[in-house]
Amino acid sequence: MSTRPRRKANGNGEEDGGQLGATIQRLRKAYNMSLGDLSEHSGVAKSIISQIERNETNPTLSTVMKLSRALDTTVDEVLRSETRSLFIDHQSKSGIPMLESQDGLCRLAIAGPLNLVDFFQWYDFHAKPKGVLESSPHPPGTIEHLYLVTGELEVTTGGETKILKHGEALRFRADVPHKIVNIGGTSAHAVMMLTLRQFGAAQ
Repeated sequence: MSTRPRRKANGNGEEDGGQLGATIQRLRKAYNMSLGDLSEHSGVAKSIISQIERNETNPTLSTVMKLSRALDTTVDEVLRSETRSLFIDHQSKSGIPMLESQDGLCRLAIAGPLNLVDFFQWYDFHAKPKGVLESSPHPPGTIEHLYLVTGELEVTTGGETKILKHGEALRFRADVPHKIVNIGGTSAHAVMMLTLRQFGAAQ
């Protein structure tokens, strides 16, 4: 049995061989990824990806699966017609994973795609007054980006502490033990992004 995806025929009975390459290129550019970036994240050789985008080769299903995972989509999305919707995914409110701190006063909604947690993590963070979120060290080179929408937070990483007020942003090393405390009198809301070493975070 062939493991290469079958090309669809267009209205004239001719094979639509350009669709797959155009879709891969469109998704890659949507993520601002170079050919080298996509090659690194997918494990597919840069030269092969280039040939696919130029429609000079018909890739195996295994290759399409690797590229699909790296582009945060599915094989079906990659192979389907360009005339369909360009939206990749839509999670309902009930489908968004939620995390809670040990004291029950902090909640994090996992807003980022779960299949890319090895590269970046994106959270919507809420903390009630006196809420504490303690975190163990993340992989070496991880940087945490925190933008405070409302409230006042105390952020400690390693032995250093800073106060963050609403409208301010803070970036800090997250490969050491770190802690976020709501020191204000009202609930705090922040957007939190973790960039791991694979995305070139500072050492």
